[in-house]
Amino acid sequence: MHTLLIEDDDRVARLITLELRHAGWDVHWCDKGRDGLSEAIGGNYDVVILDLMLPDIDGIKVCQSLRQVSDTPILILTARDAVVDRVRGLDAGADDYLVKPFATMELLARMRALTRRPANVFHQDDTLKVGPLELYPMRHEVRLANNPVELTRREFDLLQYFMQNAGITLTRDMILDRVWGWGYSGASNIVDVYVGYLRQKIGLPTDDLNLVTIRGVGYVLKYESAS
Repeated sequence: MHTLLIEDDDRVARLITLELRHAGWDVHWCDKGRDGLSEAIGGNYDVVILDLMLPDIDGIKVCQSLRQVSDTPILILTARDAVVDRVRGLDAGADDYLVKPFATMELLARMRALTRRPANVFHQDDTLKVGPLELYPMRHEVRLANNPVELTRREFDLLQYFMQNAGITLTRDMILDRVWGWGYSGASNIVDVYVGYLRQKIGLPTDDLNLVTIRGVGYVLKYESAS
């Protein structure tokens, strides 16, 4: 796997590079936004890690410019912890957001979630398909074996996140960050409750589709074709 790191802090960049290479990643580092953008456009990377606070150009502008010409996953990595900054980054086209300081284990988990796309997950015109389960983001519609499934907005967002990462274990913290937002401070078992709602409404498990609990970690949406 090849990753581009755009980060002006030498200490942080060297630490990330060391940890990623130890985990088997090939890392190219740029310490300036314009150089990083040029490298991202001209290179062939599986994921881009982008700091927002760059010396020559705002990381948001780098993200927006890259997203206009590429669908490479972008993980924003920054010390900015305000909700408005997170929203700006995601609205600019970032796929995920991690606040410094962070645990290397979480960084690697988020990168795996961004880059691994199982063969049984299909994207067509923004439609997600995992086995017999289909999700249409623009129409806010879900179908199982062509039968409609009625979901609330939160249930829909949760299912969409699972389908985007089918076959990948998502931790409860990752799910909370993506679906409920970083500012969420409610019940700690909210993810478990909503997973229960999804299982009930979709009718899981089926013969080949299941939302599996990974004890002490989180959940994974699994599809195993009988053919």
